[in-house]
Amino acid sequence: MSLFDWFANRRKSHPVTKAQPEREISDGLWSKCEACGVLTYTKDLRANQMVCLECGHHMRITSDERIGQLIDPETWVSMDNNLVACDPLQFRDRKAYCDRIQEYQSKTGLQDAVQTGVGELDGLSLALGVMDFRFMGGSMGSVVGEKLTRLIEHATQNHLPLVIVCASGGARMQEGMLSLMQMAKTSAALDQHRASRLLYIPVLTHPTTGGVTASFAMLGDMILAEPKATIGFAGRRVVEQTLREKLPDDFQTSEYLLSHGFVDAIVPRPELKETLARLIRIHAQMPMASDVSPSAVPVAAAAE
Repeated sequence: MSLFDWFANRRKSHPVTKAQPEREISDGLWSKCEACGVLTYTKDLRANQMVCLECGHHMRITSDERIGQLIDPETWVSMDNNLVACDPLQFRDRKAYCDRIQEYQSKTGLQDAVQTGVGELDGLSLALGVMDFRFMGGSMGSVVGEKLTRLIEHATQNHLPLVIVCASGGARMQEGMLSLMQMAKTSAALDQHRASRLLYIPVLTHPTTGGVTASFAMLGDMILAEPKATIGFAGRRVVEQTLREKLPDDFQTSEYLLSHGFVDAIVPRPELKETLARLIRIHAQMPMASDVSPSAVPVAAAAE
């Protein structure tokens, strides 16, 4: 028997069954969870703020969606929408940096990787910055640093609490040293905001890494994080190669940082607005240092 005949007989004795075609799903009607794979009706998922109803996985959302979740309707006033990145280094990798910026502007409808403005959260006035990971991985360049600095200064001048929702891969390499300077600029502005005894709360979402973590993301009076968010400075592989030891499986997660004191609370997305409102109200009720009379200081403290 020839080899050809052997294969022909094998096909007859073991017929190949056709796989059942997968059920077609209407585009946009159902959403599949990245973590558990469960299909959920998109309308129900959006009602739960894009948090999986089965496993609680927090899906990535846009800056527009985040603003809609936190800010009361018809109270949002955006700031500095005219700022656009330039190309001081004439940087080029696979394409020119200026062309890459235009590409992301077209895809996202944003000028850069952050939206800033003022609005009301549960009736409370505040300044809000929201980073958008869709725009070059939320990388921090000159525009991101400048918009956040202006937002912080506006909050200081108008005595507003400040919230920044962080989502970033770090500094923007295409702008070189100019991107690293934004770390110092935003940090200096936050120091003035703190000197005015005003509240600042960063909210760390997945992922918050690099220069953003090394600056304004970790300078809050209260640091909040979403569940299972990746938060860190250098990448896991770089840290392991530097330390030459195996890191825990949950290393650089919000839960790990909470247990080591780097994060004050992990807040699920559906509870974030209520939590922020509660913290802002508590801070507003606290007396200023100038309002505390010497007679109100405990004797033990005065003796020290």
